[in-house]
Formats: sequence, structure tokens, C-alpha cells
Amino acid sequence: MKTDAIFYDIFQEFPSILFELIGQPNINTNTYKFIAPEIKQRSFRLDGVFSPLEVFGNQPLYFVEVQFYKDEEFYDRLFTSIFLYFSQYKPVTSEWYAIVIYDKHSNETSCPLRYRALLEPHLRCFYLDELEVVAQESLGVGIVRLVVETENRAPELAKQLIDKARLELADVLIQRKVLEFIEEIIVYKFPNFNRKEIETMLNINLLKETRVYQEAKQEAKQEAKLELLPKLVQKGLSIQEIAELLELDVEIIRKSIP
Repeated sequence: MKTDAIFYDIFQEFPSILFELIGQPNINTNTYKFIAPEIKQRSFRLDGVFSPLEVFGNQPLYFVEVQFYKDEEFYDRLFTSIFLYFSQYKPVTSEWYAIVIYDKHSNETSCPLRYRALLEPHLRCFYLDELEVVAQESLGVGIVRLVVETENRAPELAKQLIDKARLELADVLIQRKVLEFIEEIIVYKFPNFNRKEIETMLNINLLKETRVYQEAKQEAKQEAKLELLPKLVQKGLSIQEIAELLELDVEIIRKSIP
């Protein structure tokens, strides 16, 4: 599952979910902008940063990292990226937190002792598989929890979240966005299911040709067409002829030819 992209979309659209997750639900999200800055040395990129707007420069920075596999060098990269960020972007605030979101506790590695001075004041770790009670109470945290839920339990949790969204969200546009995020997670968890099967699974009829489904369907169609590419190249067809035959952009054909 494209978890980095999913979490970026979630925090971009609903930044309050991050602050709910870390136990700070009263923080004014209008204080922050959420970005994914590139760190130029060794092409480091932070998953996301809640950076206070200029007029709120005294508020803390929140570096957000999503980690769904075990990596012995994770904390080296994390703190290196953070300090390179300080060097390149020179934020005004002196207060900062590194928020690490693990799918499960077992994927956390021991933080090297050389960083021990940073742990207590700056590092906060959260484990999605341990959020069951909170997820039942909070729509936002429930959506995050859905990302790591098992395939057996995911449909039931998704149904609960859909009901919760309908009940709690009066704004139709926001409700629709929330339902799209739920759909996006389910589509990626069950890639072999079509729209009708997903609707049946969730006992709903609201995932009608939405953005996520359309994108997934178009990607699948394009991949199916590109499977024919080697045979068409062997037949001696030009890139232009192949593009016209497959009804794809010439640039896509050019990049896909080995």
C-alpha cells in the first residue's frame, strides 16, 4: 500500500488528525502549513513537517515520519534530516518534536545512545496497532488506524467510520473528502476488488466513480495496455504508431520501452 502518499494526503486535508493522534486536539491547525521539504544532501526527504506560519513563529515544529518496516538506520536518517532541515531552512522557533508513526511496535528499532539527549524532550512515538480504543472514539484516528487494520477487520471498521462521518460531519464537502479517504485505503488494501465488490463489502452505494477509484482504474487500464508493448515493438511499429494504437501519450510509450 502507498502508505506515505496516503498519510500525506490525510494530514494535508485534515491536519487536526495528527494533533488528535499525539494527544493535542486543541491545537489551532490554522497556525501551521503542512509540507514535505526536500533535504538536498544525499536526497533526504522528510515525510512531512507541520511548520508554523510566519506570524506564529514561536510555535513548535512537528517533524512527522511514517515507518512501516524495521530499519536499523532509521533514527540516523531521521535526526540527520532534521538537522539538515535546520541548516537549510533556518526556522525561527527553537521548539521542535519528531513524531514517528509506526504501524506496530515490533517495527521500532532501538534508538542509538548517541541521540539519547534528544529522546525525552523531542521524540514522540505512536503505534497504530495500539490505538483501538482511541480509534473507536475519534473519526480521524480511526481513519489512521484503518491503514494498518487486518483485511478481516478492515471492512467492519470502514463501515463504522462511514457511519461516524455521516453522523458527525455536517459539511457535505468535508464528509465527501473523508469518505474518499476511507475509500482510498480500502482500494489499496483490496487491489483485486472492483468498485461493485467494494460497495458490497461495505454495504454502501456511495463510491460512485470517485477520484481514487477512477485513478486506480485508469492506472490498471494503462498497465494492461503497456503489457502489449514488447510485442508491438517486435513487430517494428514506431513509437507514434504504438501510441495511436494503444491510445496513450507518446511520452508514456517512450518511457516504457526498455
